[in-house]
Amino acid sequence: MHDDIRCLISESEIHAAVERLGRQISDDFGDSELTVLGILTGSIVLVTDLMRRIEVRHQLGLIQASSYRGETTQPDELIINLETLPEIRGRDVLIVDDIFDTGRTMTKVQRELERFQPRRIRSAVLLWKKSRTEGPVRPDYHCFDIPDEFVVGYGLDYNGEYRHLPYIGVLPPQS
Repeated sequence: MHDDIRCLISESEIHAAVERLGRQISDDFGDSELTVLGILTGSIVLVTDLMRRIEVRHQLGLIQASSYRGETTQPDELIINLETLPEIRGRDVLIVDDIFDTGRTMTKVQRELERFQPRRIRSAVLLWKKSRTEGPVRPDYHCFDIPDEFVVGYGLDYNGEYRHLPYIGVLPPQS
């Protein structure tokens, strides 16, 4: 099937970690008014699995965050679309993303959400590349620390592909 992809984190390891994460979030948020906000597109698999394991009543929202590269925009410019954001004023917010790399996306998303006056903002990610993290923002919850390798699967893609893999894998070096 995908013999060239090295498995870094198995499907069963992910399942167990997301189960633990759901319990921890449920314990920490108690009976608060919680809004789970998934950052599209990479977080979609984690968000759907995690929200079924969070035992606190919550609403769901999705945020589109994209970096556009090319002649018409600055490299690494992050565009955040909050048009479909549910009401979060006074609510606890949990931002969910697939991977925490440099931290630039999470930092900008948190800054943008603060304008809507939520009660508090926390973040959860499946993967954290600690060696690449810049700045003071860190995820409040994470499932796995990973090395600085390009990973795919469980929502993460390469050129729009591999999101469907039930595990986290490392692509072979590109020639």
